Amino acid sequence: MSFDSTTPGTQLRVGRLTKAHGLKGAIKLELFTDDPGRRFVPGAVFTLQVPTSSPWHGKTIELVELRWYNQHAVGFFKGVPDREAAETLAKAILWIDQDSAEQTDEEDAWYDHQLVGLAVVRDGVQIGTLTRLEHLPAQDLLIVKTANGEVMIPFVKAIVPSVDIKAGVITITPPPGLLEELPDEPDTDEPDAAEADADDQATDPETPEEPAATPTPDGQDA
Repeated sequence: MSFDSTTPGTQLRVGRLTKAHGLKGAIKLELFTDDPGRRFVPGAVFTLQVPTSSPWHGKTIELVELRWYNQHAVGFFKGVPDREAAETLAKAILWIDQDSAEQTDEEDAWYDHQLVGLAVVRDGVQIGTLTRLEHLPAQDLLIVKTANGEVMIPFVKAIVPSVDIKAGVITITPPPGLLEELPDEPDTDEPDAAEADADDQATDPETPEEPAATPTPDGQDA
């Protein structure tokens, strides 16, 4: 599932800078938008989400050009002249201001604010309410408030097959163990009762043993 994500009513998360590319300040991009031709145009200005320790904290960055190399998006940005500067932007997330009139009509594409507050349903029963989304490099997570606390659900088609904005419902089909603990498996290493009895009899000192045969000289009857 891919979509422009947003903080409620303010900004859209449209990309992430992954790593430096080449020596001239280019940076590889992971795109979180289905419309890069509209989002990533020369002159587009992005708000940077970076750690507070980063020299880019609290700053914006302007796109000079977006190119494609082997089907990977690569951006050139104003004020990033070389590889050393590009490396300081690795893992930065790019946000843009949201147009209040903007809507998404794409299938399986939503803004965060459209999903927060929806009922989360499994097997026809509501198990909680979506409180927020976590956007991680590997995948997005739904954070669902349930009667037993918050749970994290990967936002992938196999687990979240249906999102119905009009009905206010997110349907999930989680695998066993995602929402509840699995029962303990029986310990297959322990011997069963029959084996245990056989072992006890073999080692019981009170069990009489057959007397050993008394050897006789060769050629004589015992």
